[in-house]
Amino acid sequence: MNDTIAAIVTAMGSASVGIIRISGPEAINIGESVYKGKKNFKFVQSHSIIYGKVYDFKENKTVDEALFLIMKGPATFTGEDVVEIQCHGGMVPVRKVLELVLRNGARLAEPGEFSKRAFLNGKLDLAQAESIMDIVNAKTEKGLDVAVNQLQGSLSAMVNKTRNELLKLVAYIEADIDFPDEDIERLSNSQQLEKIHILKDMIQKILETSQKGKIIREGLNVVIIGKPNVGKSSLLNALLKETRAIVTDVPGTTRDVIEEFISLAGIPVKIIDTAGIRETDNIVEKIGVEKSKELIKKADLVLYVFDVLTGITTEDIEILNRFLNDIPTIVLVNKIDLEYKQHNLESIKNIIGNKPLIQISVKENEGLELLEKQIIDMFFEGKIEISQETIITNARHIQSLEKAIEYLKGAINSLENEMPGDFVVIDIRGAWESLGKITGDTIEDDIIDQIFSQFCLGK
Repeated sequence: MNDTIAAIVTAMGSASVGIIRISGPEAINIGESVYKGKKNFKFVQSHSIIYGKVYDFKENKTVDEALFLIMKGPATFTGEDVVEIQCHGGMVPVRKVLELVLRNGARLAEPGEFSKRAFLNGKLDLAQAESIMDIVNAKTEKGLDVAVNQLQGSLSAMVNKTRNELLKLVAYIEADIDFPDEDIERLSNSQQLEKIHILKDMIQKILETSQKGKIIREGLNVVIIGKPNVGKSSLLNALLKETRAIVTDVPGTTRDVIEEFISLAGIPVKIIDTAGIRETDNIVEKIGVEKSKELIKKADLVLYVFDVLTGITTEDIEILNRFLNDIPTIVLVNKIDLEYKQHNLESIKNIIGNKPLIQISVKENEGLELLEKQIIDMFFEGKIEISQETIITNARHIQSLEKAIEYLKGAINSLENEMPGDFVVIDIRGAWESLGKITGDTIEDDIIDQIFSQFCLGK
């Protein structure tokens, strides 16, 4: 990290302001080399803003007028000297300023390189650095809450606390191995087992938040299915509060998949309207039906819509038994605003078992609030209060936590079978190293490079 990097850190396009960030040992010298103004650039107090011209001294011309933010390390995001040039926005002025900075000694930063330098300089651990991209990519306020929580170190604090407890346990066991005759404090097998069980349960509790985290980060995948003309497309339009899908009285109108996002209690929900599932000779509709069946298998939640006027059919029963035994499903009985036979409703209730059933009228907007409440109850135990909660959203973190649990299970097995302490220590250290991969303390350089390469340029 002896070189100095630069990049545009604002989105390209027409805007009032564009920002070029410079970071590294020559950042202030390079900033001075493109600055023309009244202030002595090098002697400006750190974290101060000065006004001046971005000037090309070689061509003897002004490139733009700008504000120069000067920040001296280590009290910066990267831990290095940083200069940010705030010029006029727009494709041309921002690029011209960047080109001038690069000509004066900086090199173009790689994707994620500013965050990588912050990590390598100890300003952030790896979990905190990864949360930066989660903040950038947050789809809803709840997703932002989780990402900010991790940036502030909630996950890292839990991981470090657990790792410290594991090291203490290793120290006790190794002291017992190395100094069997010394008068030192020892832990019995039962005490070791108790501590390992407590630590394993702590990790397991955090790991159990991963499903919630996946939903908050990626959204809930909700598929609407049912026979043709039961009101699936009308339901989609009602949930979106706009006309997105074509609605007619002709069965089989929807022949392709329609996907839209809504925010439900701060959670991104992808609503997928599918072709009505029925036997058909129409080749286009048949393809749509097959797509619907494939989407069911990938759904987090299925909304199965019935028409209370026609009730349940043999085809419905086959779909319920074939696809929906292991998938969370809410049964919606539509058109309750019309006169219907009570037998139709009772027959549906008898067939669906313990799946939640909600009576709705999409036309009259009845039952939709109850549906939204039911979705929240199913996936978040009735509430989504997450600002103070550590929630796992990252697949890499999940893998490390699962591996740590496996190691601790191995340590428990060794203790229960009264194996030598060396075997127990190997597994405890394995758990310690697995948790260290979350914060970056025990992770390989090539994996670090891979992680930061996924960041956008300028981060």
